[in-house]
Amino acid sequence: MEFKYIDNHAHLNFSAYEADRQETIKRAEDAGVAVINVGTQKDTSKKCVEIAESADNCFAIVGLHPVHTSKSFHDEKEIGEGGVEFTSRGEIFDYDYYKKLCQSPKVVGIGECGLDYYRCELQGASFEEEKEKQKEVFRKQIELAIEVKKPLMLHIREAYKDVLEILTQNSKLKTLTYPGNAHFFAGTLEEAKEFLDLGFTLSFTGVITFAKQYEELIKFVPLEMMLSETDCPYVSPVPYRGKRNEPAYVIEVIKKIAEIKGLPFEEVAKQLRENSKRVWGI
Repeated sequence: MEFKYIDNHAHLNFSAYEADRQETIKRAEDAGVAVINVGTQKDTSKKCVEIAESADNCFAIVGLHPVHTSKSFHDEKEIGEGGVEFTSRGEIFDYDYYKKLCQSPKVVGIGECGLDYYRCELQGASFEEEKEKQKEVFRKQIELAIEVKKPLMLHIREAYKDVLEILTQNSKLKTLTYPGNAHFFAGTLEEAKEFLDLGFTLSFTGVITFAKQYEELIKFVPLEMMLSETDCPYVSPVPYRGKRNEPAYVIEVIKKIAEIKGLPFEEVAKQLRENSKRVWGI
């Protein structure tokens, strides 16, 4: 099926959609939106694949989120054991488990993986110990991406320098046609340039519809190196602030990118769609 728009980072695999997941997928389809659902650990990654294999407009990315390498992080919107809500178990990265998930033709990437120093101290471990654990898991997921020849979906929070260092050190990343995407990018212009130089695209969420500090960044990033996303159920764009986010709302993100860049909406929508198809091979 051909779609006009692509939500490059969604979480319909989370419990926030347990009551109306199929209806949400249908609303996206009716709006012309394809959805890439992203895993955060074993349960949610498996759910991504199940959704993708049952819906023509859905694809999956599988991997272990850095905040789930230690115990205690809790999110009532994220699905866990029993299908209700999630408390991190402190998952040890199971290379073979995720590699097996990649056998599905609907799996297009590895992630969301990377580094997140924002919650390190909240997770109970010493700051340095937690950082090293996250780095080890991140490196393993880079190895998996290289083996299965799928791009990375990066999660980065307060750790851009360290992520860039790890990526730069891994020369085998150059064997991938496209190394991946830096999701919900919120770094500096210089950091953006470094990711672009490595071949990574940068994606933006609904936060750009109400936070003006992203405008300079969006003007700086070439349109052909940019992706659109919702990160739903979080950060709903204007005019849906205060409501649960969903993939159909990615159109508002695309509208804002077009407005900031001073380009026609249809031109921007077409280029962003082509970018997504190029990076993820869909």
